[in-house]
Amino acid sequence: MHESGEMYLETVYVLSQKKAAVRSVDVAVEMGFSKPSVSRGIGLLKKGEFITVDDNGYITLTKTGLAYAKKIYERHTVLTALLVRFGVDEKTAAEDACRIEHVISDASMDAIKKQMN
Repeated sequence: MHESGEMYLETVYVLSQKKAAVRSVDVAVEMGFSKPSVSRGIGLLKKGEFITVDDNGYITLTKTGLAYAKKIYERHTVLTALLVRFGVDEKTAAEDACRIEHVISDASMDAIKKQMN
């Protein structure tokens, strides 16, 4: 999956933790993207069977989508915490973690998580 797909998936996951129901418009507002861009991204996630979208436009993560989204979100939170621990301000740490989370290997992430405990 490309970085953009991971971002959409993570956003759906985060929104689903805050709201009972998530729609494409919620994702667009949260990410600051246009509705057509989000529609395309959501369509790709649906095609990849990471989400389902019902007749009312409500998005649900599939089992696979939920597992993937949790993995990306965990990377984001762990990397943010690590950078803050190093003295980086929270906003910068979160922005940098967002970029790193998409390229870091599982082996490196596992090593970081081990050291964080």
